[in-house]
Amino acid sequence: PYVIVCNHQASLDLVGMAEIIPDHCVPIVKKELLYMGSVGWACWLSGMIFIDRHKREDAINVISQTAGIMRRENVR
Repeated sequence: PYVIVCNHQASLDLVGMAEIIPDHCVPIVKKELLYMGSVGWACWLSGMIFIDRHKREDAINVISQTAGIMRRENVR
């Protein structure tokens, strides 16, 4: 297992990253993307996990829950 951190410059970068991200990867994105029109819809429909970066403990809990699910389902 590994973590990929992407510091992108524009919302369209997400399209390019979707092409190079390995299979069985679980994207975690900032909650603000939900409110970016079609970009938000695309993220939600593709199953991305949203975290609220302004609520640190909530974000940590979401990441921990996601990691637990990945371990149980053997996602690598």
